[in-house]
Amino acid sequence: MIVSVDPEARVPVLLAGVRDEFVSRPWMSPARYWLAHPGLIGGRDLRAGGTWLAVDPANRRVAALLNGEGTAAPEGVRRSRGDLPLRAADVGELPRIDLAAYDPFHLVVGGLDGVRLWSWNGERVTEEKLPAGVHMIVNAGWERGDDHPRVSRFRPRFAAAARPARLGSGSPRRFWGEWLPIASGDGLALDDPRALVFRKVLDGGQIFASLSVTLVALADEGVRYDFCPVPGDVTSWHQVETA
Repeated sequence: MIVSVDPEARVPVLLAGVRDEFVSRPWMSPARYWLAHPGLIGGRDLRAGGTWLAVDPANRRVAALLNGEGTAAPEGVRRSRGDLPLRAADVGELPRIDLAAYDPFHLVVGGLDGVRLWSWNGERVTEEKLPAGVHMIVNAGWERGDDHPRVSRFRPRFAAAARPARLGSGSPRRFWGEWLPIASGDGLALDDPRALVFRKVLDGGQIFASLSVTLVALADEGVRYDFCPVPGDVTSWHQVETA
């Protein structure tokens, strides 16, 4: 997950999220699916019913989830992490939950007041506010150094890319400019150890891969939400209706 924060910019928060999952797990592209969360838009996981990223256009807010590392929740009490982005997008922070019922996660909540990150490793939870700049969150957490091959390759690329100057309509390519091809994989092979968009065949034949890419921009004027259901194919990008 890539987050760019510039409080002085007209579009202060940008987020790029790549969803990695088993290709056999069914899902649906972003829409308004949840009666309990009528104002939220997100892709829907058909197995557990939740989402990996939820957008609240009315409140200029986004909440995104990344699986973490640590101690798994006990089988008898485990809940799907897919409800966390929905509940967090509604309240603007980590919701009141029984953390012990969830496997480790990283939860990013962004709004016009900034971006915060909650990380749960199965034993303790931490909260941090992301400062101005470009940040990457991986399964191990907020990566501040350059040792991670994906981070060392992509953080400088996103940091050097021109950010959208203002919200607007038009094609994803026109709005996002340099951000779109980088978020689409930047031309790296799917098996490159630095790849942002990847595909891996595991023991037993299961395939774990990047299934979609999301770009979200938050500004006073509103929210821009673009979605790519075929990572690596820049022609499959489309703008999600948020009105």
